[in-house]
Amino acid sequence: MSEQSGRGVWRVLVPVMALGAGLLFGTSAAIAGDEPDQPETLAGLITERNAQVESLAAQVDELHAEILRASDRRPFAASVEAETLAPLVGAEAVGGPGVQVVLDDAGYTLETLPDGYTVDDVVVHQQDVQGVINALWAGGAEAMMVQDQRIISTSAVRCVGNTLYLQGRVYSPPYTITAIGDRGRMLGALETDPTVSNYRAWAEILGLGYQVTELADVELPAFTGSLRAQHATPLGPRPEAEEEPTLDG
Repeated sequence: MSEQSGRGVWRVLVPVMALGAGLLFGTSAAIAGDEPDQPETLAGLITERNAQVESLAAQVDELHAEILRASDRRPFAASVEAETLAPLVGAEAVGGPGVQVVLDDAGYTLETLPDGYTVDDVVVHQQDVQGVINALWAGGAEAMMVQDQRIISTSAVRCVGNTLYLQGRVYSPPYTITAIGDRGRMLGALETDPTVSNYRAWAEILGLGYQVTELADVELPAFTGSLRAQHATPLGPRPEAEEEPTLDG
């Protein structure tokens, strides 16, 4: 092939190759234009993800506000039930007419202790306090307080020696039990309860303190102790008092 013929062929091929390359680049650009731009650096990716998070957070805030608006219009059933039960379980302070019972030791010393009786006979015991509490609950008490603390049905009232231990605090006699509710029913329950009746008999024999007062209005604080019972210990009753007690001083 002559040099002149070779040059003629290249004159034809070069334009064809250029046209083909142009078509290839144009097609690639068109395809690339259909795909979303992707971040080319880590910083760009982080910026993009932060924007997505902010957008989702805004949606969450909007939905939360919508829930609050709906709850204001129609409170959730659980919230309504909790508000109804709060006074009954001691979660908030309550007030109303009530009955107060005060129990106290007889006040003897070892030198003045009557013959035939022991120190245990002339002090208030745990079962005496619990007897009054149980009688008041049985009489329909709606709320109760021992000393200055609100108690509930699972509260543990314990005596250590001649002191009362209640929800981490120690008290000395006299012991005051205050209950809110129907005063007539609670007074009737105190009169008929066998444990309380036996204590009253001992009070007449040895001078143990037993005072009942009707209250026109009293306020009890909210319960602050644990709502879970830790343990319970059964106690034997105080010995039955004699039918015709006599006291030899």
